[in-house]
Amino acid sequence: MKTAELNSSIINRKKLPPKFPTHMHAPKFWEQLGRTIATYGFLEEVLGKAIFAFSATTNYRSIEIDAVYQAWLPQLERALTDPLSNLAEAYGKAARQNPETTTKNVDELVAHIKKAAVIRNVLCHGSWRMPDADGASVPLYVNRHKQVFDDAIDLAYLEKVQTHVAELACNVRDTVTHMGWQFPGGGGPGKPIIEWR
Repeated sequence: MKTAELNSSIINRKKLPPKFPTHMHAPKFWEQLGRTIATYGFLEEVLGKAIFAFSATTNYRSIEIDAVYQAWLPQLERALTDPLSNLAEAYGKAARQNPETTTKNVDELVAHIKKAAVIRNVLCHGSWRMPDADGASVPLYVNRHKQVFDDAIDLAYLEKVQTHVAELACNVRDTVTHMGWQFPGGGGPGKPIIEWR
């Protein structure tokens, strides 16, 4: 029996449209997507700093100090490397463990951040399909639970998400400054957590 001949080919890169494969969406769409993703990065930084703030300002009994100190560096390292949902969990735990916490709705804020993390994963890891006549696109994205994302995303959707994530970052910062502490790296009002002399 003869083996069928293969009709092999390769992509002619010179004939691809400029900005392939992102050429079908308007530049404003890609700019807003970038700004939205960058705002998620900012939220992650804010969460890491808030974890530091809450853990650094918690008072411990003298017999706890050595154990807490040994666990602190790994905790801060995870605040730099953990994905958003884990950061939200660690932030909530650090806030709840600090008896000086003045914010009552920390668990609600953590839930909102975790919900926003779902959209972040779609925005960062989805493969963007051709937009419809209104500029909306349903990205190809399937999560670990094999759930398929099926919402159409347009410029207004991205703007709304970006505004919401910025608000979440502000809310996290407020949980630190509401206690009278200066937000780490912020230089704003409040008592500095660490004073350099």
